[in-house]
Amino acid sequence: MDAKPHATGAVRPGGRTARTRAAVLAATREELEAGGYAGLTLEKVAERSGVHLATLYRRWRTVEGLVVDLLGEMGKTEIPIPDTGSLKDDLRALALDIAALYRQPRTRALVEGVVAAAVRSPEASTAWATVIAERNRLASRIVERAVGRGELPPGTDGIAVTSAVGAPLYYRLLVARGPVDDEIAESAAAAAYAAALSGVFTPGDSPGPP
Repeated sequence: MDAKPHATGAVRPGGRTARTRAAVLAATREELEAGGYAGLTLEKVAERSGVHLATLYRRWRTVEGLVVDLLGEMGKTEIPIPDTGSLKDDLRALALDIAALYRQPRTRALVEGVVAAAVRSPEASTAWATVIAERNRLASRIVERAVGRGELPPGTDGIAVTSAVGAPLYYRLLVARGPVDDEIAESAAAAAYAAALSGVFTPGDSPGPP
């Protein structure tokens, strides 16, 4: 079954359709945080949001449709990016921020829920990949600034650097199922920093780091 939500069309930002969608997506997020993907149902979202169940079936059709729409909104959200004036400190701050976020039980449940949806639904998988790509694009500003300061050579792949920071934390959260503590965050940041300085994330024809 197609899990894509029905197109909402042109909606006035303050209109009833927009308010309905906002209420449904907020309820979807809260249900994922409270009970994970396994506990997510259209009935629970309808009850929590106060929106008629028939509306959910008509516009979103399935729980996968709800998650896809929620991920679309998450992808539009700006995230704070550290700007300490130092690549090393920026990567460390980024890693510590991610770790602190993952330690929050509701955030952990939300991430686990959307990943579970992504495993089951190609549309959710694409939407989640888009969210991750946008997060990495925003975080790569850290590397762009470092290149501008002369800390790294031009051509350094900023997305690869910031992905190297987040990947160990993501692995610890979802695969190893261990604590995402400051120790793993510090280690991930230090490893990414050392790799960036050594030219691992720079094309072979670029000059080495200064």
